[in-house]
Amino acid sequence: MNPPAPSQVLIALSTAPDEAAATAIARAMVEARVAACVNIVPQLRSIYRWRGRVEEAGEWLLLIKTAADRRTDLQRVLDELHPYEVPELVFIDVVDGLPAYLRWVLDETREGTPGTAA
Repeated sequence: MNPPAPSQVLIALSTAPDEAAATAIARAMVEARVAACVNIVPQLRSIYRWRGRVEEAGEWLLLIKTAADRRTDLQRVLDELHPYEVPELVFIDVVDGLPAYLRWVLDETREGTPGTAA
């Protein structure tokens, strides 16, 4: 079997206001198979412009591993669960990686298939 093309795998970045929101979003994404894995990085500081003012807030970073063809479904899950009016969601193409890991991401985000051990 040929290794998957790296461009088939994406890393999505998002933030959440607290641990509970980050955990709920991450769990829903993995359960819905729109993400193979979500790492939650606690307690970062974000400085941003919102409605004409510079704001600063504590947030939790979500590092989301997904398949390119699940991007729209992942966005739908985030839109349904995220408490922010305008949540962050950006996608980064994976340009290289361990072939077995890239295959695992694709396998775990395939709709309607049972999970496999990582």
